[in-house]
Amino acid sequence: VVLDHLARDRGVDRVTLVEFDTYKPHNVYRHLFPASAVGRLKADLAAEWVRGFRTDIEVEAVAADATDPARQGELADLAAACDVGVCAVDNEPAKYAFDALMRGAGKPWTLGEVLSGGIGGWVHRFVPGGPCYGCVASYLQRSVAEEPAAPPPDYSNPGGPIAETTVPANKASIGVIASLHAVATLEVLATARDTERSPSEPPHTSVLMSLARVPGVFDEAFRSYRFRVPRAPGCLVCGSASVPPGDLDVALGEALD
Repeated sequence: VVLDHLARDRGVDRVTLVEFDTYKPHNVYRHLFPASAVGRLKADLAAEWVRGFRTDIEVEAVAADATDPARQGELADLAAACDVGVCAVDNEPAKYAFDALMRGAGKPWTLGEVLSGGIGGWVHRFVPGGPCYGCVASYLQRSVAEEPAAPPPDYSNPGGPIAETTVPANKASIGVIASLHAVATLEVLATARDTERSPSEPPHTSVLMSLARVPGVFDEAFRSYRFRVPRAPGCLVCGSASVPPGDLDVALGEALD
């Protein structure tokens, strides 16, 4: 959905898609592609979709897993060639891998996250030298969630014991957050291409939009919250005490202990 919005902007003339997953029956309810496309690579379907309304755009589909160690050199070259990175994945390892690629290339990037059940979502903006995804995720988990009278559903654990965490977001909820994600991306792209404007941190790093009232989580629906997250000197990902990627799981385990 983010791709659909971005590719319809005349300022976007080149897109590289990195996606290794195949289109499955349950995807039909939340994607743009028809049921007849089930079984095909999502990257190929997305490339065909874009070419259907933008014959002037250059689209490259790369069937690769962003976390695959064997593909990191190729993905780093793609990151170095882009103006802005756009991340719309729903798993943490891929988010950290994408963050590492963008920081390594020194390029800005954006991330959209739809909360389980479609109750709301996040849109984050990252710039070179600013906080990484680890800084932002850690800060928001510590400072945003206050202790309610009853523990809220753990939306980061879809397989958890609370039923609400297993409910997928519907296409309407995805569309709202995806639209915000696309708008933020176009703003970052315009800034990245403005050679007379020095790169700087955005006025806010993250926007949280509530789409439903959820006791203990959101007091009201359709309300936005803005956060400016600082870079954390002690971040295990980008801080001065950062560790090699291969040792990150060990370091995180020790930190949590």
